[in-house]
Amino acid sequence: MDIHSLEKIALSVRSLTIDAIQKANSGHPGLPMGAAELAAYLYGVEMTYDPADPSWLNRDRFVLSAGHGSMLLYSILHMAGFPVSLDDIKSFRQIGSKCAGHPEYGVTPGVETTTGPLGQGIANAVGMAIAERMLAAHFNTPDAEIIDNYTYTLVGDGCLMEGVASEACSLAGHLGLGKLIAYYDSNSISIDGSTSIAFTEDVSSRFEAYGWQVLHSDMYDFEGLARLTAMAKAEKHKPSLIVLKSIIGKGSPGKQGTSGVHGAPLGEEEAAKTKAALGIPQDVPFYVAPEAYEYFANHRKELAARKAEWQKTYEAWGKAHPELSEELSAWFFNRPMAEPDLPSFAQGEKIATRNASGKCITAIAKAWPNFVGGSADLTSPNVTQFPPAPDGSSQVFSKTNPKGRYIHFGVREHGMAAIANGMALYGGLRPFVATFLVFADYLRPALRLAALMKLPVIYVLTHDSIYIGEDGPTHQPVETLASLRAIPNVSVVRPADAEETAVAWRMAMEKTDGPTVLVLTRQNLPVFTKDDPEWPYTMALGAYVAKNTAVPPDATILATGSEVQLAWKACALVAEKRPELNIRIVSVTDMRAFANAPAPVKEAILAPGAAVFAVEAGVAQGWERFAQPDRIFSIERFGESGPGDKVAEHLGFTAEKFAQLLLAHL
Repeated sequence: MDIHSLEKIALSVRSLTIDAIQKANSGHPGLPMGAAELAAYLYGVEMTYDPADPSWLNRDRFVLSAGHGSMLLYSILHMAGFPVSLDDIKSFRQIGSKCAGHPEYGVTPGVETTTGPLGQGIANAVGMAIAERMLAAHFNTPDAEIIDNYTYTLVGDGCLMEGVASEACSLAGHLGLGKLIAYYDSNSISIDGSTSIAFTEDVSSRFEAYGWQVLHSDMYDFEGLARLTAMAKAEKHKPSLIVLKSIIGKGSPGKQGTSGVHGAPLGEEEAAKTKAALGIPQDVPFYVAPEAYEYFANHRKELAARKAEWQKTYEAWGKAHPELSEELSAWFFNRPMAEPDLPSFAQGEKIATRNASGKCITAIAKAWPNFVGGSADLTSPNVTQFPPAPDGSSQVFSKTNPKGRYIHFGVREHGMAAIANGMALYGGLRPFVATFLVFADYLRPALRLAALMKLPVIYVLTHDSIYIGEDGPTHQPVETLASLRAIPNVSVVRPADAEETAVAWRMAMEKTDGPTVLVLTRQNLPVFTKDDPEWPYTMALGAYVAKNTAVPPDATILATGSEVQLAWKACALVAEKRPELNIRIVSVTDMRAFANAPAPVKEAILAPGAAVFAVEAGVAQGWERFAQPDRIFSIERFGESGPGDKVAEHLGFTAEKFAQLLLAHL
């Protein structure tokens, strides 16, 4: 190990960090200056990757969970030869730069996931390690291991304070993810000061209790880093936490070891003193030691040789196992291995949309062998069970069954969603997760990041309204739909019957540029006749005409989910009193998609000149873009505990009340 060159790489990380943050007058120098040696070791010695092909299948993954320290990653990616230039670094935190304030997936080559919200990164890393194990179990053969990478992550005190990290790391220990290695930048400093003001737990004992191997060393001991990483890799049945004592802002004479270096530039005077103390030339801004560039130029040759050896193995494997090779390609290009035989349903059949979804899951699991996921301890209520494998074996993924596809996440909604993001980021898998709709609040931060990264994770959210009844207001979502629709790039689909549910699943599996939320009922709903003959295709635009009129309608009702039936009943009641009125019912399966549909489409569906009404068992927020506020039939309070129909009656959310509203305006 060329320790002298590694020290020069670490010095260059500190140099670039100081100047980039000083120029931007914004950033977090503490972590990059305190953990520069780890970056030098990982990218300079330990990890296998290809800077010219950042998405290479068998690369090691590195997740900077403490994403505020982004200059650590940008600096090392630049020196290692990834397409991150010195000019990119000079434009740190500026609009359009590859070097954003926090690492962003899809913006910077070499960045494996968007991090910054603490705890999310290590949870993503758990998902990546699960994905590696799943793919390795499916595609590796006795003659070739084509999937054989490690997942490394750097976490800080803040990451380990966040609950999402605890959820994910607990599951990682349970699953025995031996190829997951986390380095803990233990500097005992947070923004408010010493971590002793709020964080005095024994982290090592906590992770040992989770089932992790815990090792200890010093951040600045290269030999120690190598020795402990080797020990971590030798432990095949446990993930490893390597606790590294470090000094935040190391090298800054006036600020190292203090909270003042965590999230603010050093300042011109302190930057000059720091450069002098470290031996960084004062007259060369954005200095990179020549030895650092030279080292990585040589190291890339070694990395290229590693990849060439793998490529040789991969090509021989492909020739020996053409069916597996074809399947691997299908997994990564979102192609089913067979035409999905989605279920059909008879007109008038009464079935809860969660149960219809369960039938769809069975069909999709057969067609897409890379369809994986699970529930947060609600498998039966969510109806997300997988059918047995073709050979009759269990489909449950576990420490002893890496070929399983169904994950029991336990009561860990936030960790579950963040882990699914990591699985999607790894590539090749189509993950889904499931819980009750009201518990979307527990997983929302991870869903937001899935939307930001455009990850095609599917969320099966059941028990979608006050109609779940007896569980009461804690479990009856009234504001949740509106809050989910507020997140950009999320498709929130609420089908009105079993047929719509099957189409919604087809749309979700075809979508590759963002997450889909499927909102499903517990109560039975009848399969109804749809007047739009092209409705399965129109539905992709977010809405279609479910019940039409022979003449131009006087009113158009926009309804979602179970409220399509409520609208039907209300129309029948209106017809008894005003038979001359013509009312159209539109099933709005995806409000955002319908709002963004071409104007002629919206006009045709809404009907020119018709009075527009909206009905949904939740708050009115969002419907104002289609209907006047006094024409929205909604629920603006929390629910009650009791049978579902009695709760609706108690709240005044009935077909009779909606009919009165319609008559008052027509």
